[in-house]
Amino acid sequence: MTDEKYDIVIIGSGLGGLLCGNILALEGHKVCVLEKHHQIGGNLQTFKRDGCIFDTGMHYVGCLNKGEIIYQLYSYLNILGRIDLQKLDIDGFDIIDIAGDEYNLAQGYDNFSATLKSYFPDEADVIDKYVNELKDNWDSSGFLNLRDFNPDDFAASLEKHSASAYEFIESLSDNERLKAVLTCNNGLFAGSKEKTPLYVLANINNFFIKSAWRLSGGGSQLADVLKENIENLGGKVLTKKEVVGFNFNEKDIESVTVNNNEKYYADRFISNTHPQVTIDMIETGRLRKPFISRLKSLKNTISSFSLFLVLKKDTFKHINHNVYYSKDNNVWDINNKPEHIWPHGYLMYTTPAPNSEFAESITFVSMMKFSDVEKWSDTTIEKRGDEYKAFKKEKAEALIDLFEKRQPNIREITKSYYTATPLTYRDYTGTVEGSMYGIEKDYHHPLKTFVPVKNKIPNLYFTGQNINIHGMLGVSMGALITCAYFMDLNKLIKNIREAE
Repeated sequence: MTDEKYDIVIIGSGLGGLLCGNILALEGHKVCVLEKHHQIGGNLQTFKRDGCIFDTGMHYVGCLNKGEIIYQLYSYLNILGRIDLQKLDIDGFDIIDIAGDEYNLAQGYDNFSATLKSYFPDEADVIDKYVNELKDNWDSSGFLNLRDFNPDDFAASLEKHSASAYEFIESLSDNERLKAVLTCNNGLFAGSKEKTPLYVLANINNFFIKSAWRLSGGGSQLADVLKENIENLGGKVLTKKEVVGFNFNEKDIESVTVNNNEKYYADRFISNTHPQVTIDMIETGRLRKPFISRLKSLKNTISSFSLFLVLKKDTFKHINHNVYYSKDNNVWDINNKPEHIWPHGYLMYTTPAPNSEFAESITFVSMMKFSDVEKWSDTTIEKRGDEYKAFKKEKAEALIDLFEKRQPNIREITKSYYTATPLTYRDYTGTVEGSMYGIEKDYHHPLKTFVPVKNKIPNLYFTGQNINIHGMLGVSMGALITCAYFMDLNKLIKNIREAE
């Protein structure tokens, strides 16, 4: 048992947990963040192989121009200037490669629109309609524009949640290639024809079109700065503290028990772990059965297979953009359909060598179903057996084979490679089945797939990508929503809006 009692204990040190911890510590709360791994950060984690640093998840972010939402949030939290950022290519932060034909997605709405029109001059009206819809989705959100809270904004957003991304794209044009270009980067939200809401497609794309940046040196630097902020404000961020249960005093949670049987006491608790994982730690009867059944029934987005190549020195020029490749115009549900022979497509980006125009490594990410690795689901890291190793090698070689279409000498310039499967992501990030983006949003049932911050337990709150949309944008906005239960929301918005 620990001697200290905290105002707030936060379970999980992913971006959402750390942002909540930093914001609430700034407001004078005594905060403790508990992380089960030896490294903080969740999808912000990095790892080192053969002298190269690789990101676990997030590798580029948006809205960091002055006045944009993440810039203002980071100004408020005194993060800017303490993390290394590099702006991606203005005229092509994402390159869409469909069967060898390349198209640039440019930063800034006017540049984005003009660049697309250069490829599709007969589709100018279609491109204008697409861009206007994106802008309308962004403008309808008070949060994204740092406006004072207005209940009408929530009602307007629900209407956007009920529209289909796929149906909107299909309604735009009969030009199959243009539609593929507009959605080939849907790995950013695990795009599904049947389920993805329009607001997810719109606002994830808005996020990067406004401005797109690389976290030079990896995402872990952001986690480290947030940790330092929390500790400088009197809080704690502790590793190797896996929460295994909640302890109650009548209706309220009194403490949490960690894996070494220590107990951490607080007045209130925030879970940044996946809601389906969190409720498994709560004794029967504390939450309503319909709520538990609904959460348990929700599907999670697809997972991924990642390939990390370490390159021989000075053999491959660094590219200051991402490449999204697809074998053909069928870019929805990539690797999630029987007719898609794995890999149907991938995301690819490079990491620059220090003080060099060359890349030191290449990362590939291709979506993969958990069922592909389910036979090893009861095994642990580094103890999965020879068959699993053979599986990983087969998939790695298949990705390299596909990339050879762009880079014929890729094998001879590769020094070594490493892989991660859905099991890797499950075990290192704590998300169910290694899901890329947690609970899958469904425009047919927007409220069913909505996870509230609050529940029947009076002093338990949720945060993270499952309560909003995913990625840095969704998690950051989700943290603000969670913090609104602890402080005046409009005061927080004003402080962020006016931060220099």
